[in-house]
Amino acid sequence: MRFLTTLGLCTLLVAGCTSTEDRIFFDGQVYNAKLRKVDRTLDTFTVTVRPVSRSLKGAREAGLYEATSYCINTFGNSDIVWTEGPDVEEGALTIEKDTLILQGSCRTVR
Repeated sequence: MRFLTTLGLCTLLVAGCTSTEDRIFFDGQVYNAKLRKVDRTLDTFTVTVRPVSRSLKGAREAGLYEATSYCINTFGNSDIVWTEGPDVEEGALTIEKDTLILQGSCRTVR
């Protein structure tokens, strides 16, 4: 019994130490946003954001944030040319299986 109590306390302590400081909230929610390069090019990308059902506004913001961070870190600027961007009307967005799909390219400075 004492082992189970100690195990439960340790589990509680570890769970309590998980920090939300490094999480970024969009419209009060946390999203799983992933950026993938298209055809191995550095500038063209696809961003997927899920779950959209939490908040479409938040999912749009999370996708924009992911793309902007990528362009800044890769090319040193936040200029993006969207082919399927977060700023279009709701009906024009690509949403599949609770996942928002955005596509664009970072503007490269030459």
